[in-house]
Amino acid sequence: MSHPDTTPARFTLDPAFAVGIVNPRLYGSFVEHMGRCVYTGIYEPGHPAADADGLRQDVLDLVRELGVTTVRYPGGNFVSGYRWEDSVGPREERPTRLDLAWKSTETNEFGLSEFMDFCAKSGMEPMMAVNLGTRGVEDAVRLLEYCNHSGGTELSDRRADHGDKEPYGIRMWCLGNEMDGPWQTGHKTPEEYGRLAAETARAMRQVDPGLELVACGSSSSAMPTFASWESTVLQAAYDLVDHVSLHAYYEEIDGDRDSFLASAVDMEHFIESVVATCDHVRARLKTDKRINLSFDEWNVWYQKRPNPHHVEDWQQAPRLLEDVYTVTDAVVFGSLLIALLRHADRVTAASLAQLVNVIAPIMTEPGGPAWRQTTFYPFAQASAYGRGRVLRVEVDSPTYTTARFGEVPLLHATAVMDDETGDVTVFAVNRGQSDALPLRIDLRGVDGHTLAEHLVLADSDPEAINTADRPDRVTPHTATGTTLSDGVLHAELEPLSWNVIRLTHGQN
Repeated sequence: MSHPDTTPARFTLDPAFAVGIVNPRLYGSFVEHMGRCVYTGIYEPGHPAADADGLRQDVLDLVRELGVTTVRYPGGNFVSGYRWEDSVGPREERPTRLDLAWKSTETNEFGLSEFMDFCAKSGMEPMMAVNLGTRGVEDAVRLLEYCNHSGGTELSDRRADHGDKEPYGIRMWCLGNEMDGPWQTGHKTPEEYGRLAAETARAMRQVDPGLELVACGSSSSAMPTFASWESTVLQAAYDLVDHVSLHAYYEEIDGDRDSFLASAVDMEHFIESVVATCDHVRARLKTDKRINLSFDEWNVWYQKRPNPHHVEDWQQAPRLLEDVYTVTDAVVFGSLLIALLRHADRVTAASLAQLVNVIAPIMTEPGGPAWRQTTFYPFAQASAYGRGRVLRVEVDSPTYTTARFGEVPLLHATAVMDDETGDVTVFAVNRGQSDALPLRIDLRGVDGHTLAEHLVLADSDPEAINTADRPDRVTPHTATGTTLSDGVLHAELEPLSWNVIRLTHGQN
């Protein structure tokens, strides 16, 4: 890493210049029938903390603390072979199936009703995906009728007979998952998927015109069909959908930590490229409607690491993708959150993949404890304080050199103002690995504020982790030396750190 200069990073906050309002759905997550996300994760009958319905209350408490607003379900790759009928009705009558996506065995003990119960108890909005891999239009409409119709039909009455008299009222639906990926069961060409998505959306809107529908975008920006996929799909379905999806995962490759710390550069470019593609189709169709983005899979995920656990084909709830996150991972994770907030005008939904055990902020052991990973804290803090209007932040910062992205600012930052209270929260990452970064913020037009707190996630050991034995090894701490005087905030950001600086309006 090139040695940075000592020039402070700086930016100005002015409420007259804003990006947009944060949609609470930005703080969504994702539950897939994969590994131990469901079984021994959120659901474990017989666990000392399980309630009468088998949900782990220790996990429910952490989910509430995390501040998750929506949860996407049941996949992911799993949904492309999903038979929703298997997951409803008496548990003892539900069939056991092979899950082709993860070569596991699915018992269907945890199904649709149990998922809705989990959402209700944790205060989350459900975001349902339909199977457009092995199924299609008819199945999507039947699932919608089962979930949302009030009664008087075979499927809505079946739901009532199963114990859920009131309709679920699910508003947001994903039209399949990663249908551009050759790994996907029922993989489609863009022309095939665009037509199928349009016909499915049209039929679902005949049942309920007020649904919000998400069309599959590219599985990643590295896909060979990226952008042309979005263009073709939206050309067919533009007037029938509301969002297009984005998926992205990041990891440190070959020891290149400098580039890993700049992962959000790629994420922001990805977002801006999809926005440009959507708006190009909008212009071509000569329509006033604007398509927004659902970044419904994102995280740090070490895909190139071998699984340390022995897993055989067709196991039930095998240990898959149980990444253990370091302080470094948490800093990158926080930077990805900043990237989402900086594009809150178009990214109106997002899903951290996933919620428990599988590349997750919450970990559990069967019959044992649940604990917070390092990545838990940036998400919980952003959800708690990143509500309101995102202010436009133009950073003037020293830079460093990366192999993948060239010159990158050491500072990555955004700010959110709560217009009801006037409070402002700054989220900032210092990408520098060895040096503290002086920060100067000119609070132009933001009058009458006091410094409430400056919280930091950093550690002298960038590889520090939380475990079942040491669940609080890494936690946020209070920064020292941060001052606010005459409308200017001065701080020093620790090396390799995630920072939350809260400014409270004097009239509170």
